[in-house]
Amino acid sequence: MRHLLSIIIFFTVLTSYAAKNFEISSPDGKIHVSVLINDGIKIDVKQNDRYLFSASNIEMHLLDGRILGNGYIKKSDIKAYNQIIKPVLKEKVAEIIDSYMELKIDFKESYTLLIRVYNNGVSYRFITNFKKNITIVSEKMEVKFQGENEFYYQESESFNSSYETPYQHKKINDISIKNYIGFPFLAANKSGSRILLTESDLEDYPGMWIKKTETNTFRSTHAGYPLEIIKSDDAYRDGQVKKHANFIAKTKGSRSFPWRLFAIAEKDADLLTNNLVYQLAKPLQIKDPSWIKSGVVTFDWWGKFGVYGTDFKAGVNTATAKYFIDFADKFGFTYFLFDDGWTDQGDLSKINPELDMEEIIRYAKLKNIKIMLWAIWSAFEKDWEGNFDHFEKWGIAGIKFDFMNRDDQKMVQFYHRAAKEAAKRKMVLNFHGAYKPTGLRRAYPNVITREAAIEFEYNCMNGAADPEHHNLLPYLRMVTGPMDYIPFTTNNAQKNDFRINGNKPMGQGTRAHSMALFVILESPMQMLPDSPSDYYREKECTDFFSKIPVEWDEIKVLEAKVGDYTIIARRNGKDWYVGAITDWDARDFELSFDFLNDGRYKMEFIEDGPNADATAKDYKIRTQDVTSASKKNIHLSKGGGWIARIVKK
Repeated sequence: MRHLLSIIIFFTVLTSYAAKNFEISSPDGKIHVSVLINDGIKIDVKQNDRYLFSASNIEMHLLDGRILGNGYIKKSDIKAYNQIIKPVLKEKVAEIIDSYMELKIDFKESYTLLIRVYNNGVSYRFITNFKKNITIVSEKMEVKFQGENEFYYQESESFNSSYETPYQHKKINDISIKNYIGFPFLAANKSGSRILLTESDLEDYPGMWIKKTETNTFRSTHAGYPLEIIKSDDAYRDGQVKKHANFIAKTKGSRSFPWRLFAIAEKDADLLTNNLVYQLAKPLQIKDPSWIKSGVVTFDWWGKFGVYGTDFKAGVNTATAKYFIDFADKFGFTYFLFDDGWTDQGDLSKINPELDMEEIIRYAKLKNIKIMLWAIWSAFEKDWEGNFDHFEKWGIAGIKFDFMNRDDQKMVQFYHRAAKEAAKRKMVLNFHGAYKPTGLRRAYPNVITREAAIEFEYNCMNGAADPEHHNLLPYLRMVTGPMDYIPFTTNNAQKNDFRINGNKPMGQGTRAHSMALFVILESPMQMLPDSPSDYYREKECTDFFSKIPVEWDEIKVLEAKVGDYTIIARRNGKDWYVGAITDWDARDFELSFDFLNDGRYKMEFIEDGPNADATAKDYKIRTQDVTSASKKNIHLSKGGGWIARIVKK
C-alpha cells in the first residue's frame, strides 16, 4: 500500500510539472494564440495562419525566491466579453467596442495569468493574491519576431528619459544592443503585418523597456527602485535618480500588474484606430467628471516674443497675459497657460513681480477663460499640499507638470498621486517631460494630454519636428493616446528656408500641412504656439482653425503609410473634418467622400498654394459642394497638406 501511495504521489508531481498547452483565438478568429506553461511561460501568436511573434521566458522574480511563471496549475477557463466603453473625453471615437476572449490560468501558488485576445491585439498580465507585501527583483519577457521586419522606436542611453528622442527606423542587425528601447515599439513585417509593443494600466510599478540581445531577440528591462535622489538648486536636475536599487518595485502582495500589450494591424491604417491601451486601462475613478473640459489653449512660452502692434512692451507681465486672454475670448478658445517664467523654477511661491496674478485671474474669469499654470514637478512637490491649496484658492483650472524624465516606480506613483489630487481640486493636467501614455486618462480623464515625443518646440533647438516625423507620430506615439504636439504655426518654412530660432520657432512644412495637424494629431487639449499678433495677422486661417473641434465621434483612415503620408477623416456630431499631410515628397491623391451620409454638404478647404513648394506660407482657401458619391483630386506639395471642414447643407 505504501509503495502504491508513493507511485500516486510521484505521478501527481510529474503531472503538475508537465508542460501545459492552451489555445485561444480572437472573436473574429483571425488571431490565434498558443500558450505553453513549462518552467516559464511562452506565448506564440499567429494571424491568418501566419506566425507573427513569440513572447517567451515570461516570469516575475520576487526577492523571497518565488517565481511567477513557474508553479502548479490549479484551474483555467476561457470566456468571451463584449461591452461598450464611453470615454468621458472621447478617445479617437465616442464609443469603443470592447470585445475579446480571455484565458484565465490560476496557479496554486496564489497568482493568476490573464491573457486577452482581441481582433487587433494580444495582451497578458499577472495578478497576485499574496497576504504580505512583496519586493520584485525583475520581470522577464523575451520577444522574437518572425520573418523580415523593419523597426520603429525611440532609444535612450539610460532610464533618465523624457521620451523626446528621434524615432529610429532600422533593420534588426542595425539596432544597438547597448541602448534602452522605449515603448511604443513597432515591428513592420515585409508581408504587411504590424506589431506594436507597449503596456497599459501602469500603476505603482516601473515602466517597461526592452533591449536587443545578441541573438536578435528583445528582452524586457526596468529601472531599478530609486534609492538616492539628487538634491540640486538646478530645478531641472532636482529630483532625478542618483542611485537605483537591484530590485524594481516594492508593492502590495495582492494586486494586478501592468498589461503587456501587442497591438496587431494588418496594414498601417489599422494602427490609427487601435484603442487597446485605453481599453485595458483601469475604469473611471472620478464619481462626477462633468467638470472636465477639453479645448484649445493659448500660451505664452514663445508667443510673448512675437507680440507686436500693441501699446505695451510684451513679456511675462500683466498686459501681455490680458492680451492672450482677449485673443482666447475672441476666437472661443478655452484656456490660457502661463508657461515657464511666471514664477521661480524651483520655488513656486516666488511669483514674477511683473505679474498681478489676482488681477489676471479676475480678468480671465470675466472673459470665461480658464487659467493653467506650468510647474516643474520637483518644485511643486516641495510644498505639495500648499501649492495645491494655493492654486485652488486662485481658481486655477489646470497644471502642466514638466521635467519628470523618469518612469521608475516612484515616478509612476507621482503621476497617479497628481491625477487623483488634481481631480479632488477639479483641475486638469498636462504632463510634459513625460513617459508614454499607459491609460491613466481612462481612470482620471482630467489627465487630458501629455507630451512623450518630439513636438513643435524642437524646431527651436534642432529641427527634429519635420514632416517626416509628423508621419511617424500617428503610427507610434498616437496609438498609445492623445499627444500635446502644439500644431498650427503661421511661421511656416520649406526645408531650405528653415532656420532655428529659440524665441520664434518656425514650423517645417506648408501652412496647409501645419493646419492639417489639428485633424491628424489627436489631443482634447490643443495648444497654439504663436503670438496672438500672428494669428490676428492670419485671421482667415485662424477663423478656419477656430471651428475645428478637439474631440471626435468617429474616425476613418483614407490613406496611410508610416513615415510617408497620412489622410484621416474625423466626425464631430454631423460635421466631418479631413486632414492630409505628406513628408518632404510631393504627392497626389484622389479622395472619396463615401464616408458621408446621404445629402449635400458644403466643404470649405485649405490647400497648398501654387508656390507652396518654394514659399511654405502659400495657401488657397476654397469651397465646393460634395456628396457621398463625390471624388476630389488633391495635390500636396513637398512638406504639404490639405484640410477640409464638411458641413451638411
